[in-house]
Amino acid sequence: MVKNKFNIKECEEKWRAFWEKEGIFKFDLKSKKKIYSVDTPPPTVSGKMHIGHAASYSQQDFLIRYKRMAGFNVFYPFGTDDNGLPTERLVEKTKGIRASDMPRDKFVQLCMKLLKEKFQQEYLEDWKRIGISCDWDILYSTIDDNSRKIAQWSFLDLFKKGRVYRKDAPAMWCPECQTGISQAECEDKSLESSFNTIVFKVEGKDLAIDTTRPELLPACVAIFYHPEDKRYKSLKSKSAKVPLFDFEVKIMEDERVDPEKGTGIVMCCTFGDQTDMEWQRAYNLEIKEAIDKTGKMTSLSGAYKGMPVKEARKKIISDLRDAGLLLNQKPIVHDVKVHERCGAEIEFVKSTQWFVKYLDLKKEMLKWGENLNWHPKFMFHRYANWVKGLQWDWLISRQRYFGISFPVWYCKKCGEIKIAEEKQLPVDPMQDKPLKKCSCGSEEFIPEKDVLDTWFTSSMTPRLSIELIDKKIWENLFPMSLRPQAHDIISFWLFNTVVKSNLHYGKNPFKEVAISGFVLDPHGKKMSKSKGNVVAPQDVVEEYGADALRFWASSVKLGDDISYQEKDLVAGKKFINKILNASRFVFMNLEKYGGKKKPKKLEVLDELFLDQLNSVIRDCTESFEKYEYSKVKSRAENFFWQDFTDNYLEIVKKRVYQGKGDKKLSAQYTLYQALLTLIKLFAPITPFITEEIYQEYFKKLEKDKSIHLSEWPKEIKAKGDKKTWQRTLEILAQVRQAKSKAQKSMNSEIILSLDKEDLTLIEKVKEDLMAVTGAKEINEGEFKVVFV
Repeated sequence: MVKNKFNIKECEEKWRAFWEKEGIFKFDLKSKKKIYSVDTPPPTVSGKMHIGHAASYSQQDFLIRYKRMAGFNVFYPFGTDDNGLPTERLVEKTKGIRASDMPRDKFVQLCMKLLKEKFQQEYLEDWKRIGISCDWDILYSTIDDNSRKIAQWSFLDLFKKGRVYRKDAPAMWCPECQTGISQAECEDKSLESSFNTIVFKVEGKDLAIDTTRPELLPACVAIFYHPEDKRYKSLKSKSAKVPLFDFEVKIMEDERVDPEKGTGIVMCCTFGDQTDMEWQRAYNLEIKEAIDKTGKMTSLSGAYKGMPVKEARKKIISDLRDAGLLLNQKPIVHDVKVHERCGAEIEFVKSTQWFVKYLDLKKEMLKWGENLNWHPKFMFHRYANWVKGLQWDWLISRQRYFGISFPVWYCKKCGEIKIAEEKQLPVDPMQDKPLKKCSCGSEEFIPEKDVLDTWFTSSMTPRLSIELIDKKIWENLFPMSLRPQAHDIISFWLFNTVVKSNLHYGKNPFKEVAISGFVLDPHGKKMSKSKGNVVAPQDVVEEYGADALRFWASSVKLGDDISYQEKDLVAGKKFINKILNASRFVFMNLEKYGGKKKPKKLEVLDELFLDQLNSVIRDCTESFEKYEYSKVKSRAENFFWQDFTDNYLEIVKKRVYQGKGDKKLSAQYTLYQALLTLIKLFAPITPFITEEIYQEYFKKLEKDKSIHLSEWPKEIKAKGDKKTWQRTLEILAQVRQAKSKAQKSMNSEIILSLDKEDLTLIEKVKEDLMAVTGAKEINEGEFKVVFV
């Protein structure tokens, strides 16, 4: 029941429980309605929901709630990404342990136990609390048996299609996380360093070369200059002595050298970057490993063995200076590749890894992206830029403890790769055995210990959710209608899902893509714990309520970054109180009104108002169809404040109080229809307060179990013209201004003068205008307010 002292927290908890108990958002397998299916992003279970989650998931929920009211049978599952490194770290932190100190099977059991009993349920509460309208019975985890089976099936399918391969080759490696990583898991970070000009010797003469990584000198395998650089032409095919380590390497030409950078001649080491790897392959150069997988120097570095990279760099620079081999040192700030999970600088380490072969498909990838409907459209360019910048096949193996196993063994006798049979899935090669002998006759196998990249599983989310209900309706749900997500994971989740779907099924996994932006602090800066500017959505909901948070999230258009502004939350709370009070006022005057009764003829002013409301319905419907929820919020909010509460309610107040017959009935009908329409327009954005109003006032008359299962507003039969309505409001505003200026009460009586054009225009609404302005007379003349 709506109480005089309204408690938003109690309201939200009440309707959340109601939605869940009554299955308001359940997908109906028996329904004949057209299906709208959503590939919901599974958030990583690594802590609590952050403010970026709250905004992004609210924005997608606006669109989905609209579709449900627009008549669709909505398939809106939810999943949690609890596979791999983030879960490892969370378990280690929670239990104060290290995975490496436990037997692997015991650690995996602990991870699974904590996920099921603690992490997932606690994590889901945050999403439920902000009103995300998922079918919570269609819930998956990216490490559950169904997900393991599908991920392993994906590997088998790609293996059979020749799209996965295993290779001993240089790959990006995180020394902190002790695992290989993919290109998508790297990000550029600006770090302070130094440009060091060091001396190589060529036939006893000095050759100056600039480098930021002198610790790679022991792994130097060649020197390169540009073929058109005349400064170094005479050095072609000669050898240079590497400083401090006194071995010689060849000097060669290659067009990939930038003559304008540094001294224009560079050392090639295995491996400092992508170009070093290209040179190594192109010229079949020796591979030397100066840095090991723990980020420390190897025996190749001699006296520097065992030193961490940065310590070795500092010591080598010092020794070069002492030996007179350091000509110059210039401090710089440059972009360095770091692991997005932990921030550690990545190294390129030679290791045996599994890859998905896809660099040969870049043209096709661009076409697949072009065939999606992007909201906003410019987000396609982020996808296209990622595709064009791809330099590596997808590294999918991870040297971690917790994750989905490769369904692979290796014959102990001949080394042949043995993959699981589909009927075995999900399989754990550490515990299970192949069903058949190796082709060489051996029955002894070595299990693959690596686990699959978590994105390899997450890129199968359409299937992860669909197979939870009924495989028979796969064709009705796939391709899915919508993929909503934030723009920072276009290169991770969206791209890989598109690629995998096309490799497996020959089609895109979804039709529409809705991309949200970042949340920034009030000064437009990125939020981070180190800056101390992080806002917890849990605290926001506690103080202002979920509807106010959603109201704030709807204030910016899809794809744009949004600043966290306290005033926007205050505005949201003010709106909630206002629509609640307006509803109380309306129904105080609809005591004996049955909801459906309509006058024989609407009053002109009521028709004018309803005509304006129809315009709002049209605009909001069109905007939602274009995924422009911020326009819906803006249009509906402006109409609510300016037309409905500030003006229409005031104009008809006297007619509702004192009117008789059809005049009163016309006002009652219009008030009922207008308020019902308005709460429906706001329902996708502020679901809790609109449910409260609907259940208290409308349900007994409208019969729908929930406002969120009711029909999206349709236009109400009414004729009117915008000019008359607007001029009526302008005259009312002028009268109010005159009364304020004269410091008179708004109820004070007046004699109003209007020019002939205005008199003609307002003739049919004259009675209502006189009532609201307190005018005893309206005469012809220049605009004038005379107080009686």
